[in-house]
Amino acid sequence: MMSRPIAVLIGSPGSGKSTVGAALAARLGAPLVDTDAEIETRAGKPIGDIFVEDGEPAFRELERAVVVEALTGHPGVLALGGGAVLHPDTRAALAGHHVVYLQVEFADAAKRVGLDQARPLLLGNPRARLKALLEERLPIYESLATVTVSTSTHRVEEAVEEIVARLPAARNGEG
Repeated sequence: MMSRPIAVLIGSPGSGKSTVGAALAARLGAPLVDTDAEIETRAGKPIGDIFVEDGEPAFRELERAVVVEALTGHPGVLALGGGAVLHPDTRAALAGHHVVYLQVEFADAAKRVGLDQARPLLLGNPRARLKALLEERLPIYESLATVTVSTSTHRVEEAVEEIVARLPAARNGEG
């Protein structure tokens, strides 16, 4: 029998998917898979290097494969990379899952991302690219979410508590 994630976290860069994901997994006593970390492990190099050496299409294909595999075989918390939802196969595979959109305001995302870090999609003018990414992906995140939690107005612990309170009953130890 295949297992399914308890919760799948989506959101833009800087929304707190890795941080909230780790805290949520700890709170639930469940394993965490961060797809960006899994991609780096499988590729044997950082995501920035995959973009430069292999190109974005190669990265997106590896990302799609990692996400679809985790959606059908990971029993814990799953944190997706910010752009994973761009692939139609990934969006289709998310149907029926408990998808938590971690919503973040632009100013908070910009502070958290630390626009000097090596994020391949933010090269050039990082603030403008981040703003464009947020605007372009917002409708996708909103359409996939079964729950939306603001990480601009909630501390990590508060976000975790809100997610736990909104888990489906069977996953929340009540069913």
